Amino acid sequence: MLYLEKLNFFRSMKSYPIEHINELLKGELIGNNSLEITSPEELSKAKLHQITFIGDWKYEKRWSQSGASAAIVGKSISVEPGENRAFIKVENVDVAMISLLKLFAPPLPEMKRDIHPKAMVDESAVLGENCKIGAGSYLGKNVKLGKNVIVYPNVSILDECSIGDNTVLWSGSVVRERCHIGSNSIIHPNATIGADGFGFTPAPNGMGLLKIPQIGNVVIGNGVEIGANSCVDRGKFSSTIIGDGCKIDNLVQIAHNCELGMFCIMAGNSGLAGSVTLGNGVIIGGSASIKDHTKIGDGAIIGAGSGVTGDVEAGATMLGYPALPARETLKQWAALKQLIKRN
Repeated sequence: MLYLEKLNFFRSMKSYPIEHINELLKGELIGNNSLEITSPEELSKAKLHQITFIGDWKYEKRWSQSGASAAIVGKSISVEPGENRAFIKVENVDVAMISLLKLFAPPLPEMKRDIHPKAMVDESAVLGENCKIGAGSYLGKNVKLGKNVIVYPNVSILDECSIGDNTVLWSGSVVRERCHIGSNSIIHPNATIGADGFGFTPAPNGMGLLKIPQIGNVVIGNGVEIGANSCVDRGKFSSTIIGDGCKIDNLVQIAHNCELGMFCIMAGNSGLAGSVTLGNGVIIGGSASIKDHTKIGDGAIIGAGSGVTGDVEAGATMLGYPALPARETLKQWAALKQLIKRN
C-alpha cells in the first residue's frame, strides 16, 4: 500500500526533458540528451527516468548498480554515464540539487480562504496583504502580520506578537505573547516560541520551589527555520535572540536569554542551557549540550553528543563528553582502544 502511494505521488509530479534540466542548472550535459526525467531520487533507490546525485568520487562505484537514467555529478567524477544514460556536470552538486528539488517540488497545501470562518482573530490584530489564516488558529490582541504570512490550521499567536513578511507557521505551533519573528522564516509543526524559561529557586523555608517570573520575550530574525517540536524559551529579563539565517532542527531546546548570531545550525536533540551565546556560523551537532553562561566563538563546531562546559574559541572544533579540542579527544579514544586491546 505504501509503495502504491509513493508511486502515485511520483506520477503526480511533472516531468522534464534532460536538456531543460541542464539549462536550469547551467551544467554540461554528457550522454543521452533525449531522456525524460520524472523525479529525483537518491542513488541507491533511483529507477528508470529518475535523476540522482553523485557528489564526489566516493560514490562513483555505486553508479553501475543504480537504476537511475541520469545523475547530477561534480566536475571531478571520472566514470562515464553509460549507454542510454546521462550526466549533468556542475560546479556544486548540493547547490544544483536545491534548484532541482525546487523544480519538482509539489505546491504547499492550499488555503482557499484568506481567513477561515473557524479562525479567531482579535479585532485589534493587523494583517498585511494576502495573509492566510487557517481553521482553528488564534490571533490575540494587537498581533501584527506582515504581507503574505501563512498561518496554517491550529496555530496560536498570542497578544502583542509580530510576524514579518512571507513567514510560514505550520499547524500546532505556538507563539507566546510579545514575541517577534522576522520575514521569510518558517516555524514548523508544534514548535513553541516564548514558553517560560526554566527558572526556580528553593523556598526560604525549604519546602518546595518558587517559580521565577520570566518577563522577557523572544526575537527571531529573518530567514530563520525552527524545527518541529523545538522550543525557544523567553528571556527572564530581556530577550532570547535567534539571529538571521539560523537553522534549528527538530527537538531542539534553546533556553532563556540565549543569543545566537547569524547562520548558526543546531541539529536534532541538541540543547543550550540559559544565557548561552553563539557567534556567527556556529554548528552544534546532534544531541550536543551546552552549559549555561557559555560563549562559543564564530565558526566553532561542536561535535554530535558532546558536552560543552566552558567557553569555546572562534573556529575551534570540539568533541567528546566533556568536550575537548577534537584532535585531543580522538587521541584519547585511540589510546583507550589500544589499552582495551592489550587487556
